[in-house]
Amino acid sequence: MMPIQGANRNIFNILVRTLERLGVSAAIIEDKIGLKKNSLLGNDVVQHQDSIEDFANKISAGKKAQVTNDFMIIARIESLILDKGLEDALKRARAYIDAGADGILIHSRAKTPDDIFAFCAEYKNFSRRVPLFVVPTTYNSVTEDELIGAGVDVVIYANHLIRAAYPAMVETAKSILIHQRSLEVDSMLIPIKETLELIPGCK
Repeated sequence: MMPIQGANRNIFNILVRTLERLGVSAAIIEDKIGLKKNSLLGNDVVQHQDSIEDFANKISAGKKAQVTNDFMIIARIESLILDKGLEDALKRARAYIDAGADGILIHSRAKTPDDIFAFCAEYKNFSRRVPLFVVPTTYNSVTEDELIGAGVDVVIYANHLIRAAYPAMVETAKSILIHQRSLEVDSMLIPIKETLELIPGCK
């Protein structure tokens, strides 16, 4: 999956068809407009949420542009990120589902999952639901079982592998600089053979 921000509808139509041709199975679209800012910054930076009507139109246009039935458009709701409240998030979820969204991602920058659980409790009462996604980066004390129990279908760990890889690379570089060779880091590395096996056709 790849996250993309809401765009002009015509450009979005082209993007959906291009992603399909490339073999991408799903696109997560934020309901914000303007220059991309990290959601976890919240209102510390200027961020603007799209109108419900305009974003719903983008979803609808994207679904009409699809060539196959296999591609998913997942609507990412930023209401809790921008302190717009639960009711705004729920209103948007209903509108986005009606517009054809194949999934809803409810995002939060809170340190606890309370607002996510509050959303889930109301979402269960929707007459029409699609799979529910969450990204527990800041409220990471919650377990997958707790989220599933609340009604979440998909849990995304958005950046943990990248954040884990960088410190390992720094430690490897430090060791090579100190020892002026790579012998000491051998135990930290996967064998060359396994590395090549990760890339089809490189054996």
